[in-house]
Amino acid sequence: MSVVSGGVFAKRTSNPHLRHPKRDEPAIFRVRVDLNDARPPIWRRLELRSDLTLAAVHQVLQAVYDWTDSHLHRFSVGGDTFDMGAEWFLCEYDVEEGEDEGTPDADVTLDETLVGPGDVLHYVYDYGDNWDLTIRLEEVLPLTNDAPQARCVDGQRAAPPDDCGGLRDAEDLAQVVDDPAAFDVAELNQRLVSPAGGLTEWGVRPDLVHLLNQLQRTPVGDDFIARTLAIGAPEQPDVPTLRANLRAYQWFLDRAVGDGITLTAAGYLKPADVEAASEVVPVVGDWIGKRNREDLTIPLLEFRQSLQQIGLLRKYKGKLLLTKLGKAAKADPVVLWRHLADRLVDGNEDTFTTQARLLALLCLASEPEGRHDKRLAEALTYLGWRQRDGRPVSVDQPRWAIREATHALANVASEQRDRGIPRIDRRALTPLAVLMARTALSTQATFDGTPSSG
Repeated sequence: MSVVSGGVFAKRTSNPHLRHPKRDEPAIFRVRVDLNDARPPIWRRLELRSDLTLAAVHQVLQAVYDWTDSHLHRFSVGGDTFDMGAEWFLCEYDVEEGEDEGTPDADVTLDETLVGPGDVLHYVYDYGDNWDLTIRLEEVLPLTNDAPQARCVDGQRAAPPDDCGGLRDAEDLAQVVDDPAAFDVAELNQRLVSPAGGLTEWGVRPDLVHLLNQLQRTPVGDDFIARTLAIGAPEQPDVPTLRANLRAYQWFLDRAVGDGITLTAAGYLKPADVEAASEVVPVVGDWIGKRNREDLTIPLLEFRQSLQQIGLLRKYKGKLLLTKLGKAAKADPVVLWRHLADRLVDGNEDTFTTQARLLALLCLASEPEGRHDKRLAEALTYLGWRQRDGRPVSVDQPRWAIREATHALANVASEQRDRGIPRIDRRALTPLAVLMARTALSTQATFDGTPSSG
């Protein structure tokens, strides 16, 4: 998979440092934002908190120009966004690719780029259509207690839509915009305080909020935001319920105490341990065969390896031993619960894999028995992902994310799967598994390694 991006630019060998120190106290920056070379001018006057990160300013600009955040972007000071003498502030994808040298825009605040009236910050979105904006500081105002992080106070003319080919003249825009002269400051400010904007304060994990902000002005945005709102704040299960439903994990943690679990010369569990573990790992319940060799009991092998991947067990000199985290999780099922929820989605939030897993988990948490392949493919397409030949994401490509999440959550159960019922129903999630998915989507999943007192 690849993000669709535009032209090729020269690579420089040094990154000028033109930023200023942060302000001692936050203020409100009144700025005028102009779309360069638009005729007549297309501009917005904004009031922004000076301590907003440039990544947050990017989201504001997407809202006030009614764009969908489906392309790359960057900021710069000391010159335009591809000037070799300017300092560049890059989106995360550009940072990861390493083609251009610069600072992540999430690490820079607005007051490091603008200090006094007349100072200029440059911004470009979509390296193909090249929507370049000039952000000029007009006034520094005192910060009041009721001031929003961002609001629009004035402006003129409708913004050109995404992917229209870089049109900037009113005559050309009339072909793709109903009314090029239209501008409604109240409607624009409503977008700045959309439902997705308050989800962080409600306890929704930040990387999911970031995706929802990108999706909110697309045809699938309302559905995914509504799913997030419907989940609500997840409850913390009591300890007896956790012990009953996490017994598969607990069996391995208990068995690894002391000298650990001795493996065969080939690195597998011994037959006696395979038979014992197979009685408690839920997904092994419908596995055919004797279940006495780990290499022939694939669900058990995958489950055991997952405990190593998430840092509960480690292999050392032919044995499986508890890690420091594994010891804490063995002693406290609440620690185990939070760690498992946290690791359901793990990785860089700007990769296709992580975004697919996160949205798949949201679909399962909000509608465990629903069919989500199509809506997930559409969402990933609106986030800017494409197949290698440029076609939209197909339903087959994100399907693995739903299967992977379902398989992981299926081990949160107090009983084994019944081999006598239809296979499709044997992967039905238990209520506690659904609760774990919801916990994974909240800030409750954040784990600091400190055991609870319960």
